[in-house]
Amino acid sequence: MSHLLKKPEHVVKSEGVTIVHDITGEQTNLEYVGFKVVDLEKGSFYGEQLNDSECCIVALTGKVDITAGEETFKNLGTRNSVFEQKPTDSVYVSNDRIFELKAVTDSRVALCYSPSEEQLPTKLIKADSIDVEPRGKYNNKRKVHNILPDNDPSANSLLVVEVYTESGNWSSYPPHKHDQDNLPEESFLEETYYHEMDPQQGFVFQRVYTDDRSLDETMTAENGDVVIVPKGYHPVGVPDGYTSYYLNVMAGPVRKWKFNNDDDHEWIVNRD
Repeated sequence: MSHLLKKPEHVVKSEGVTIVHDITGEQTNLEYVGFKVVDLEKGSFYGEQLNDSECCIVALTGKVDITAGEETFKNLGTRNSVFEQKPTDSVYVSNDRIFELKAVTDSRVALCYSPSEEQLPTKLIKADSIDVEPRGKYNNKRKVHNILPDNDPSANSLLVVEVYTESGNWSSYPPHKHDQDNLPEESFLEETYYHEMDPQQGFVFQRVYTDDRSLDETMTAENGDVVIVPKGYHPVGVPDGYTSYYLNVMAGPVRKWKFNNDDDHEWIVNRD
């Protein structure tokens, strides 16, 4: 199996709390991006002390109360399945703070991390404030929920988006990369993809490759898998009959999303 493809681990942390993914610290070679998925049974609690990291807490499914410092946000979450395709609630928490989750219902929560030194205000990102953006044409159509885009100054490093791609379409396509710290031409951003499929037995193909092919891996990602993109191009293909969802986390030395397409496939953008 590819070292870039992470299968769910389902580690029981405490009563009612299961760590589905933990791609942080020694579990990853990424410098700027960390990621966890936590399942919570109704009534259970999960908390963390953030030291030199900021975190965007995304209520993937179910409802949770989130406390950060003196602030508590109640009944966050808008959907029972990500495939309801409506935005959900999130909370940004800066470095050197403590947060706690309480499951109001059975819930799945994503925790998105990146390094942070300058403490910023805690921010509730309400579902109804999230920009929904259609992208692409022909068989390159997808829908994007911009949870924490680079034009929102609420975070020091983090960028967070959700993407839906319908049956038979390609996403993160034409192949693009953001692995050069060379602004204004291109920014360096590591990235993770958390995948879900509808129906759940589906799969997608994701290729991660560089121009010189020193990295060139094509993976079959199934429901609940995470794909790590340390560098290179990273397109996703969705087979007929299935809908793809993925949650992207990006971060790097500069909080700017500036990418370049693979020259061989740039012509796709310019079709009539």
